[in-house]
Amino acid sequence: MAVISCKESGERVFSGIQPTGIPHLGNYLGAIESWVKLQEEYDTVIYSIVDLHSITVPQDPGILQQSILDMTAVLLACGIDPERSILFQQSQVSEHTQLSWILTCMVRLPRLQHLHQWKAKAARQKHDGTVGLLTYPVLQAADILCYKSTHVPVGEDQVQHMELVQDLARSFNQKYGELFPLPRSILTSMKKVKSLRDPSAKMSKSDPDKLATVQITDSPEEIVRKFRKAVTDFTSEVTYEPDSRPGVSNMVAIHAAVSGLSVEEVVRNSAGVDTARYKLLVADAVIEKFAPIRSEIEKLKMDKDHLRKVLLVGSAKAKELASPVFEEVKKLVGIL
Repeated sequence: MAVISCKESGERVFSGIQPTGIPHLGNYLGAIESWVKLQEEYDTVIYSIVDLHSITVPQDPGILQQSILDMTAVLLACGIDPERSILFQQSQVSEHTQLSWILTCMVRLPRLQHLHQWKAKAARQKHDGTVGLLTYPVLQAADILCYKSTHVPVGEDQVQHMELVQDLARSFNQKYGELFPLPRSILTSMKKVKSLRDPSAKMSKSDPDKLATVQITDSPEEIVRKFRKAVTDFTSEVTYEPDSRPGVSNMVAIHAAVSGLSVEEVVRNSAGVDTARYKLLVADAVIEKFAPIRSEIEKLKMDKDHLRKVLLVGSAKAKELASPVFEEVKKLVGIL
């Protein structure tokens, strides 16, 4: 099977997304939209539905299976093209877990315990997090390195994990011989989308307040209801002042991102519009952005065989890239 060719420089982009939960507006603007654009900028882009990462917390097997297919439908509907990128299911490429074990044997326990996300998640679980939850950043490093990836689109909250990936690549190269490039972060231009109900926090799938998060598959009525209830302030003028007016500024940032306008253009075009009316204008812009995506998702979800085939073909392509890299790893480590 032919694989997607690399540029002469050997640049490869890798990123992954967990299949749990429907992606929300923040996921789309912060990650998925940039994934689509990267297909135009790089010859080799590799996107993984990271189902192994999702089981670091308990999952219902039946729901997880469906969620993997649903996420495939979402990514395809958003513009991920299997002809221009590799879209695959992480667990179907065994090199990820094999390389992860080798890297796990190279990282010290305190390094993982000091990662911000481990401390935050362990605290939420009353310090009873699993070993998988502790070590998933190492699997994340293996996800990236087993393709000799050179670029990784990440959010601001993943910077620490990227530092770990780079350190592990550097340590392996020093101990066993030059093999891995040091992958560089591609920080998306869109900052974190804030919760509609608490503009001091980022939008989250797990937010208990259902009005706080706009999902890609929300109906127009649901989107209007959520934006109508969005927290702003008592000043009617529309301005962009993130420090002093975080709620209104969140509306402006979202409006600019979904419309393709600059923040300055959005503010200028909104002169004379009070914030109550403005929230509905933002809702309309989000509805317009998501309408064709939502329609395509529903269509794709009806054809599970097609979704399975996309993952099967993508996983074969991914394995064809990962297998020779891991053969090099085994040779250098001495286990071939």
